[in-house]
Amino acid sequence: MQRNFLIIAGIFLLMEIYIYQAIRTLTDNFWIKLGYCILYLGIYGLFAYEILTFQRGDRDAHKPHLISILLLVFILPKVFVVLFLLIDDIFRLGSYAVGFTRSSENFFPERRKFLSLVGLGLGGVLSGLFIDGITFGKYRHKVRKVKVKIANLPKSFKGYKIIQISDVHSGSFDDPNKLAHAIDLINEQKPDLVLFTGDMVNNVADEFKPFIPLFSKITAKDGKLSVLGNHDYGDYVTWKSLDEKKQNLDTLIDYQKQAGFDMMRNEHRIIEKDGEKLYILGVENWGLKPFPQFGQIDKALENVPQNAAKILMSHDPTHFDYVVKKHPANISLTLSGHTHGMQFGLDLKNVKWSPVQYKYPKWADLYESEGKLLYVNRGFGVLGYPGRVGVLPEITLLEL
Repeated sequence: MQRNFLIIAGIFLLMEIYIYQAIRTLTDNFWIKLGYCILYLGIYGLFAYEILTFQRGDRDAHKPHLISILLLVFILPKVFVVLFLLIDDIFRLGSYAVGFTRSSENFFPERRKFLSLVGLGLGGVLSGLFIDGITFGKYRHKVRKVKVKIANLPKSFKGYKIIQISDVHSGSFDDPNKLAHAIDLINEQKPDLVLFTGDMVNNVADEFKPFIPLFSKITAKDGKLSVLGNHDYGDYVTWKSLDEKKQNLDTLIDYQKQAGFDMMRNEHRIIEKDGEKLYILGVENWGLKPFPQFGQIDKALENVPQNAAKILMSHDPTHFDYVVKKHPANISLTLSGHTHGMQFGLDLKNVKWSPVQYKYPKWADLYESEGKLLYVNRGFGVLGYPGRVGVLPEITLLEL
């Protein structure tokens, strides 16, 4: 831990040397330079304190939120300045080595000033985006409408409307009323069924308690079903005993029941319409290690006809690639969440990119593999970084 901290401190120190060069290039004002030094001594001091006192088992979301804000808003954007000045230094060094000229003859103050301005400007834009994501981005919920084909879908279910939400992470919000507009958006779609695909909390059940009245307002003709995500088990905090941890999970399930959600733990529910049936399967979390692998498709499929129309709720999209698509059962559609789209990226009509795609190739939208479909929801809430940039919080409207 101490060694890693020293390495990080060394990287930040080198970065600040470049940043100070940029400021010195742009101004000779003593007070501006002094003010910058005092400000960032305070920021780095707070950042170091938060890192060194961070405990993995801490139940308070405040500390990881503050760490991410300091890193993303005040530190990471400086990479632009370093990049531009480093390119200039490499160019100068190369010219000196090739031309055998003095380094001073390759120094162009106006170019240095221009690159400093561009780097600081781009860094400022990135900081502004992260601030906007914290202040407004996490509340810009968007309804995404998707039409999907389900094998053996009964005629009476054609046009059936399902709302999927995922990854609420209620512990990341301080005021339920700020999410009221999102609940209104859900109800405006007049869904037949609402499916929640896991991670209602960050760590403990009580995070969701203030949100019960709000989520109770979600209405759907055929009810609301839910499954567990990796955060719902309370694996990321310290418990006095296994019984206390189990009680926390039981409490969360009870709170979701009070909000009108029927929790499915490796089981299924039957939706009937005009004498025809649609089967909704719900499994517990299944992800690659270190995430829990409690999902049991075979148990959820007990007494489900092989040729019945089936939709599976499974929190982690890796479950689809590693298990679901290879399973002999004809599960036409799997609904997942988990990735959040990393809450950062480009999410345009024809251009989609997020750093999370390098860990989760199926990170957002609809995918098809071996004749089976997977839809990955971008998430309703936030975790870690308390904002969203580019990848907006999602409410999915699926029409069968």
